[in-house]
Amino acid sequence: MCLNCLYFHLAYQEGLKNTRIQRRVYELFAKAATSAPHPAVDQRELHFVFFRKPESFLSSDGCNVSGVRLEKTCLKENGGSGRQVAVGTGEFENLNCGLVLKSIGYKSLPVNGLPFDSQRGIVPNVKGRVVSSNQTEHEKVEHGLYVVGWLKRGPTGIIGTNLYCAAETVMSILEDVHKGEYVQSSKPGREGLLHLLEDKNLRFVPFGGWEKIDCKQKMKGQLQNRPRDKITSWEELLKAANE
Repeated sequence: MCLNCLYFHLAYQEGLKNTRIQRRVYELFAKAATSAPHPAVDQRELHFVFFRKPESFLSSDGCNVSGVRLEKTCLKENGGSGRQVAVGTGEFENLNCGLVLKSIGYKSLPVNGLPFDSQRGIVPNVKGRVVSSNQTEHEKVEHGLYVVGWLKRGPTGIIGTNLYCAAETVMSILEDVHKGEYVQSSKPGREGLLHLLEDKNLRFVPFGGWEKIDCKQKMKGQLQNRPRDKITSWEELLKAANE
C-alpha cells in the first residue's frame, strides 16, 4: 500500500459516517490501495495524490501550462462538530504537467435574505434546516426554510450524492410537518405565482406542456434509433408545448 493511500485509509476510516455513498467510496479506495497493480506495457497508470489542494497554475512561456502548484493539507476537526476538514499547512510543492482538467465544482454565491458562510460557500444548516448564527446565542433554526444541493453542503459529490442530500432535507421537512412546527403560510401559493409570472409578462411552460415536449422528443428520437432527440430552441419548445 502506498503511503498516500495509507494516510487516506486511516483518516477516512476515522471520520467515516454511516452513509451508503461514503461507505462505497471508502470501499473502492481501500480495494484499489490493497490490490497489486498489473499494468500492461502500453497501459497508462492513474495515481491519486491526497492531502493536496491546487494553489496556482505554472507556465513556462506565459501561455501554456507547465505545472500546478499544490499546497499540502492536513485534517482538522471543524469546531466541535466532530467533522474533519482539510486545511492548508503552508507547505507547497510543484507537479509538472502539460494538461490540467478542472473538476472541483464551483463556490455558491450568497442569496438575498439567507445567512451565508462565505468561507465554505454554503447556507448554514442542520440536515437541510437553515440556521442563523449570532455571537451571543446558539444557532437558531429558521422554521419553514430549507436548503439542498451545493448551497447546502458545498461543491462535493456526484448525482447520487444529490439524491441522498435531497432525501435528507425532505425527511427534515416531513419531521417538522409531523411535529406541527411548519405553519402554513397565508401566501397565495401556486395561483399567486401564476399571477406574478403573467404580471411580469414572463413566458413559462406548465406541466402539461412539458409532457407534450417530452413526448415529441421521444418520437423524434425513435426515428433515429435513440431514446430521444432534444429540442434545443426556445421557440421550438414553446411550439411543441402548445401543439
